[in-house]
Amino acid sequence: MIVIKTISQKTVISSKSDKIMPLTNNVIIKLNEITTIVEDKSNLKEQEIEEIKSIFRDILKSGERYDVDDIESWFENEGSWSNKVSRIRVVNLSHYVQDKYEQTARLKIISDD
Repeated sequence: MIVIKTISQKTVISSKSDKIMPLTNNVIIKLNEITTIVEDKSNLKEQEIEEIKSIFRDILKSGERYDVDDIESWFENEGSWSNKVSRIRVVNLSHYVQDKYEQTARLKIISDD
C-alpha cells in the first residue's frame, strides 16, 4: 500500500506493507518438512528445490499466508541451516512462489460472451 501525506506543505510518499500474521502451525509444519527433505543443507539439489517450491505453493493454495521475513527468521533460528547461501536460496524461493501465486491470483478470465 502506498501512503501519500502532506506534512508542512511537503508531499511525502511512503510504502507501507500490511503485516501478515505470524507463521501458523501449519506453515511451521511445512518448514519442518523442508528441513527434513533437504539432505545436504550446504548444497541444495535441483529436485529438492522443486519440492521446496511445491511446498510453498501448497501453503498458499491451502489459504495460508506467510511473511518472507518470518520465513527467513525461522530458518536462521532453526539450527540445522548453518549455510547462509542455502538459507537465502530457500527464502528467495518462498518469495518467488509467493509473488508468482499473487500475480496469477489477480488474473481473472473473462469470457467473450
